[in-house]
Amino acid sequence: MTEPLFRSPPPVIVVGSGNAKKAAELAEFLKELPCEVRSLRAYPPLPEPIEDGETFEANARLKARYYAARLETACLADDSGLVVDALDGAPGVYSARYAGEPCDDAANNARVLAELEGVPEERRTARFVCCAALALPDGRCEVAFGAVEGRIAHACSGDRGFGYDAVFIPDGYTETFGVLDPEIKRRISHRSRALAAIRRMLEAAGR
Repeated sequence: MTEPLFRSPPPVIVVGSGNAKKAAELAEFLKELPCEVRSLRAYPPLPEPIEDGETFEANARLKARYYAARLETACLADDSGLVVDALDGAPGVYSARYAGEPCDDAANNARVLAELEGVPEERRTARFVCCAALALPDGRCEVAFGAVEGRIAHACSGDRGFGYDAVFIPDGYTETFGVLDPEIKRRISHRSRALAAIRRMLEAAGR
């Protein structure tokens, strides 16, 4: 049996994301745990790690280990993206910069919609996928996964959320994450499911 990474929750966890909205989502899931949650802004600036992994897991581990080692504290990071069946899994790990540099949510959404132009409703299936990674400075790391199934809308709708939220309609709903109440996204999203597993691991370590 594999020994658990944590025997007790670490006193400090830094959220390893330069995306303010994503960092806020990650931090939200650590609330009420017996640890201090810090953002990268609490530390001197660091170059961003090069995310050259071929999977969400590889990139999540890379980011978490990078910041944990350099800041000498536990780090929670994630890699997530949109997987569209009709696009053979694209944008996938290239979701953040699908339309090129710099990262631009509107341009990314526009590219996905353009590539799906004329694709019928039944073939617009997609999912958001997330891998969350929690690493220690010595390189040890635990990961958890989450996904939410849905479909791609025919046009952007709503200004809530970020990334591809304005074009993604989760199964069981008729509106995009860009329109739906943020509490719904918090409950069912790919990131919430991955982070809930991380949180359960930390809660178990505190017992």
